[in-house]
Amino acid sequence: MTLAPTQPADTPDDAAAQDLAAVRHWFQTLAAHVQAVDFAGARALFAPDMIAFGTVTDFMVGQPVAEAQQWRSVWHHIDDFRFRDDIRAIVSPDRLQAVGMGVFDSTGYHADGTSYDRPGRTTVVLVRAAPDAPFVAQHTHMSLFRDVPTRSVRNKPEKLPA
Repeated sequence: MTLAPTQPADTPDDAAAQDLAAVRHWFQTLAAHVQAVDFAGARALFAPDMIAFGTVTDFMVGQPVAEAQQWRSVWHHIDDFRFRDDIRAIVSPDRLQAVGMGVFDSTGYHADGTSYDRPGRTTVVLVRAAPDAPFVAQHTHMSLFRDVPTRSVRNKPEKLPA
């Protein structure tokens, strides 16, 4: 395993920089789907038999279960979900597996409508068929930092497939 650099190298052919860019792309794509409450669009980022856990739900096996028990309990109720720029990655020597780590920020809402900062962390095990293929998550762990309220009450509509 190699630790991908935190900043891409200047040379575009640097494999570590390419791998880190691919991991960052996965995180940015997920954030866009969370912001849009786009469950259908996010499904392709995850293996059907993924294993996950997080703040809302313990062990979940399968993307449909993670969506039902975790995503749908959170995405409708928050705003401004984004990952900080400091995404880290550990990549396998064959470049087909990576562990991506990132810190996220979002806005949650108390029952009285006031907002609060909702930071947390994510660890994702990613796989792909070839070094130039996109990553897909086999495992995710998303959780809030300590002392952050776990329930947000905003209710945004879901983006419906076209």
